[in-house]
Amino acid sequence: MASVESSHVSQSCSEEGQDFIPSKLGTKEYWDDAYRRELQTYKDIGDVGEIWFGEGSMNRVIKWMEKQNIPENAAILDIGTGNGVFLVELAKHGFTNLTGIDYSSASIELTRNILEEEGLINIKVQEQDFLNLSTDFKDFDVCIDKGTFDAISLNPEGRDVAKLQYVTSLRAVLKPQGQFVITSCNWTKEQLLQIFSPGFELLQELPTPSFQFGGIIGNSVMALVFKRLS
Repeated sequence: MASVESSHVSQSCSEEGQDFIPSKLGTKEYWDDAYRRELQTYKDIGDVGEIWFGEGSMNRVIKWMEKQNIPENAAILDIGTGNGVFLVELAKHGFTNLTGIDYSSASIELTRNILEEEGLINIKVQEQDFLNLSTDFKDFDVCIDKGTFDAISLNPEGRDVAKLQYVTSLRAVLKPQGQFVITSCNWTKEQLLQIFSPGFELLQELPTPSFQFGGIIGNSVMALVFKRLS
């Protein structure tokens, strides 16, 4: 069956490149409710749900990590882990020092159930709000975001402050020279460069599916790799 997460993606990506209209997709209440339903569905029929942005989004990041020879024991943080499927995929590719966080308790419970089913008991998952992180979260080599920053951008209250706090939190958790991979369907490359330019340097734009309309070629999804400056 189709996961409710499929509708999350289509809704959150409807205002690409614009100053987004505030949406319930930017609220914790929405995600708590959504992952409670996801969790019940998993318990009922074992459906883990959809992969945010599809399998290609995971494969794209993992391919880049392997090409860059990211060590298997590198400390990797999945920001807004959702159902934890990306953690499973990273583990299957040999990465051993994995942490997933989400501010929804139902998301964390769902992730733990899925990891247990996969026999992946050494992956760390915690209920944490990335904008209000515990000071214990630091010294990560790689941080990965597939849609969390997009959702924060839709918050009806204080989203401009939230975006600034996101960048502050990112600097706090990443090691100097650590790398940040973001996949977004709402922000253009130029906008992401402006948002993350304080303290971060663009390393690479990852290839994503493109479309052509009126003779102009564009991308519906943007994937960028940043490096934290010292």
